[in-house]
Amino acid sequence: MFNHHTPTGLALPARRRFLKQAGLGFGALALATLLHEQGRGQPAPSNPLAPRHPHFPARAKAVIWLFMTGGPSQVDTFDYKPELQRRDGQTLSGADPRTGFFQTSGRCLKSPFRWARHGQSGTWVSDLFPHTARHVDDLAVVRSMVSNFSEHTNANYFLHSGSGQQGRPSLGAWVTYGLGSESANLPAFVVLDSGQIPPGGLDCFGSGFLPATFQGSLFRGGSEPVADLRPPAGNSQIHTGKLRLLRRLDQANLQRTGPSDAIESAAADRVLQNPTALTKLGTDKPCNSFPNF
Repeated sequence: MFNHHTPTGLALPARRRFLKQAGLGFGALALATLLHEQGRGQPAPSNPLAPRHPHFPARAKAVIWLFMTGGPSQVDTFDYKPELQRRDGQTLSGADPRTGFFQTSGRCLKSPFRWARHGQSGTWVSDLFPHTARHVDDLAVVRSMVSNFSEHTNANYFLHSGSGQQGRPSLGAWVTYGLGSESANLPAFVVLDSGQIPPGGLDCFGSGFLPATFQGSLFRGGSEPVADLRPPAGNSQIHTGKLRLLRRLDQANLQRTGPSDAIESAAADRVLQNPTALTKLGTDKPCNSFPNF
């Protein structure tokens, strides 16, 4: 069925006119659905990772946090301590050598590197970074951060979540919760595994009391960066049967205990491992996250 006249008398673009008038308008209905899903600030209720409007216009396009476990100390890189240099070898009055989680001498130890001011900002940089020092005016160096934790695990929790105790949402989880993701096919919060798990473990990148959808997705090195994404080799029917059984067990558990974010998120991830089994499993819950740690 085709109508060459528009009620308003306005000429529509040829392709949109075709979608609107052909097939009783079903093409236009599909187009409207696609445009709605891609619209900013219009998250679908079933997709917690849909993009959201922030309270203020966002200037940043992405957040890349380099948390380098075992990296050099701040007093050897960008935090020049002239008093520490002068007091090298001295024992601080009132210092308790039993601080932290190991025995110390209680003596001050200066940085073994040379320091100089660089750029128009005059930022102190040690000679560990001669090339970075040439671009220091493009960096924001924060030297005012302090914490009450001398032990690595609690300090890591504090750095990533603002709390020294385990169980609070990490920065990546909050960013994902607040802004969503521009891609429906990729995880919004990615953790690149360097091969060394930091003190505090993967809870440093957890979602805390937020839904598990917002926790970090761990990407490992090698040809298989995402764990359990590819179905194991063997009989595909057996693998599909296992997924079907796990889903029945999950549903039975949910009926017995009530809603559980952890179970529902794990069930969605298992479906993502084998997208072709979606119809076979009869799931009505979309997969909005990659397999999480």
